[in-house]
Amino acid sequence: MPVSLTVMTTFALVLGLVGCVSGFLAGLLGVGGGIIVVPVLYHVLAFFEVDPALRAHIAVGTSLATIIPTSFQSIRAHRARGAVDTDLLKLWGPFVAVGVMIGVLIAAYAPGETLTAIFGFVAAIVAAYMLFTREGWHPIGSLPAKPGQAAMATGIGTISTLMGIGGGTLTVPTLSVCSYPVRRAVGTASVIGLIIALPGTLGYIVNGWGKEGLPVYSLGYVNIAGMVAIMLTSMWFAPLGARTAHTIEPGTLRKLFGIFLALTSAKMIADLVPFGAFAN
Repeated sequence: MPVSLTVMTTFALVLGLVGCVSGFLAGLLGVGGGIIVVPVLYHVLAFFEVDPALRAHIAVGTSLATIIPTSFQSIRAHRARGAVDTDLLKLWGPFVAVGVMIGVLIAAYAPGETLTAIFGFVAAIVAAYMLFTREGWHPIGSLPAKPGQAAMATGIGTISTLMGIGGGTLTVPTLSVCSYPVRRAVGTASVIGLIIALPGTLGYIVNGWGKEGLPVYSLGYVNIAGMVAIMLTSMWFAPLGARTAHTIEPGTLRKLFGIFLALTSAKMIADLVPFGAFAN
């Protein structure tokens, strides 16, 4: 249907603001900002009267696409401060990529309500750990052996792809459980976010290729207009977030991450009814 200039301008301004927030969070917490982008973009698509059966997939696919440039900015800032563990990435990277492929396949068939419930439940558990365990206490003294780390990395890749989020949302608390330094976890998670976003975006493009009812400026399940609006602002705010992360005490950063996850979990669970399996 025809789209007025006023509506398109509003669309760009709203998503540009979302990009500012998601970019800052990407640098500060090592997340891709998808936890903000996905629900907001879903409601914007509803305003444009996009088919309810397509909204969740478009929101997730577009969110993954916006993580790509933000991750590059965040990686560069964290690498400059020596906060990226290349040895860990050599082990985790391939398994994260495998998890992404699994997530893309599952997302092609799973309803949005299921994905939302899974994320809300996992985020609530992680937030509780980050907020209510005392600083310096970790249930596991170190990272497990290579098979255990492979399973962790695969799971992070799968769940992150299902929800359209950067790897930091799950990577940072997972590493923290294993007594891993939080700042180094945040820096390393920025690279994992890129490993998730690149193949994940391609997967959503392929899954949505040729689908009827896609909005204008879409490439499969990735909406190019939404992606560009968010990218243009998020890529500038990621370095600011990364610089901020290195001026905050580790304990404070850990609590901030816990609060962020708690709010995210509450919002997603509360939205289960209005989202109506992303179909109302």
